[in-house]
Amino acid sequence: MPVITVQTVEGVTAEQKEELIERFTATIKEVMGKNPEATHVVIEEIPAENWGIRGRTVAAIRSGKN
Repeated sequence: MPVITVQTVEGVTAEQKEELIERFTATIKEVMGKNPEATHVVIEEIPAENWGIRGRTVAAIRSGKN
């Protein structure tokens, strides 16, 4: 039973999540031969204030604040 966990900053649309789940599931079937019925995909959205890159939070970067 493959479990794929995707962590991303908040803001992913429902449509994007559906596409990610479909594509990851198809890839696991193609590469590993696993049954799509047993493949789990978990998408964790992290608040922008809780995700840092380049020494700043994503919320600060998105707002344009220095």
